[in-house]
Amino acid sequence: MSTRDGLRRPIALSFRQRLVAVNWGLVVVLFATVGIGFAMLYSISRGSTDTLVMKQMVRFAIGVGVLFAIALTDIRFFYRYAYSMYALALALLVVVEVAGRVGMGAQRWITVGTLNLQPSELMKIALLLALAKYFHGRSMEEVGQLRWLLTPLLLIAAPVALVLRQPDLGTATLLVMGGAVIFFMAGVRVWKFLIAGGAILVALPFAWQFLHDYQKNRIYTFFDPERDPLGAGYHIIQSKIALGSGGMFGKGFMQGTQSHLNFLPEKQTDFIFTVYAEEFGLIGGLFLLFLYFVIVGNGTVMALRINAQFGRLVAIGVTATFFIYLFINTAMVMGLIPIVGVPLPLVSYGGTAMVSILAGFGILISAHTHRDVRIPRRPDSPDF
Repeated sequence: MSTRDGLRRPIALSFRQRLVAVNWGLVVVLFATVGIGFAMLYSISRGSTDTLVMKQMVRFAIGVGVLFAIALTDIRFFYRYAYSMYALALALLVVVEVAGRVGMGAQRWITVGTLNLQPSELMKIALLLALAKYFHGRSMEEVGQLRWLLTPLLLIAAPVALVLRQPDLGTATLLVMGGAVIFFMAGVRVWKFLIAGGAILVALPFAWQFLHDYQKNRIYTFFDPERDPLGAGYHIIQSKIALGSGGMFGKGFMQGTQSHLNFLPEKQTDFIFTVYAEEFGLIGGLFLLFLYFVIVGNGTVMALRINAQFGRLVAIGVTATFFIYLFINTAMVMGLIPIVGVPLPLVSYGGTAMVSILAGFGILISAHTHRDVRIPRRPDSPDF
């Protein structure tokens, strides 16, 4: 049976075929990166496994189960329920707004029993699915018309507005940039991005008045960290000291002074790369970045091999969001961009972030495994 792309829809894959088709090399590198995170949390905990490490291992175990459950699921399942998943994630963001738990000055979590759920992390994946479904099967003529872009713009704007109210500028930035990647890969012309970028620049003076004081201080500190070395500038100054003190080969595992003497704040989350670089130096830092390069490279190649528009867009969206996650964190701790509170993917301490990232790669693997499966425009098609 031929499709509109000239491809043939293969017989549904068996469980064994799906298992064999998994990109096990990518899985190994993902797990190796997580292993580095365990080691750093062990170091930060001064050799104790009773707190951070054990909790993170439990979260990782859950994430592994989610990864394989999703990876072995037909990608058409996610196409069918993409909008439903988006609606659920958006509803959870509304719950956060109404009855969310406050922590560190932000209202970002929902308490479910003994678990703290961060819906904004789930929205990163749900948004990619919704946008990919919308653009799936759209012709270049339709994508080129502004009226066809209003709906996906609203799909991005709704969660971004809710996330900004938490406030969480870092996650809001990831949502916007991840959405922009989907727009670009769907065929939206570059000149429209330039117009949007110009509009943002014009709006910046007006947006400044809506920023919280701590957000303004982060921007001031980015340009001049020494203006408040014991206040707003303390984080980045200590981070640079730790990075520099690591030298070429580092001080050795569990020998980092900036982290173990508590000079470095948020060392288990936002600044865990700094802890790693202090203990393993430039060589160790480059090795970790190499692992990330392998992950992003594999994800990109896998995405480009997918024939169906939906699977291809989701796969490239997952890969691009992961890369943006990585870039913002590493650039932030080096002082190249303002601090926005984005953890290092797969390494930083955090449950919902860990599970959502692994879930995203599960969708990527599923899309690649079913790369030749036909996905009609209508979910009620007899071929679906």
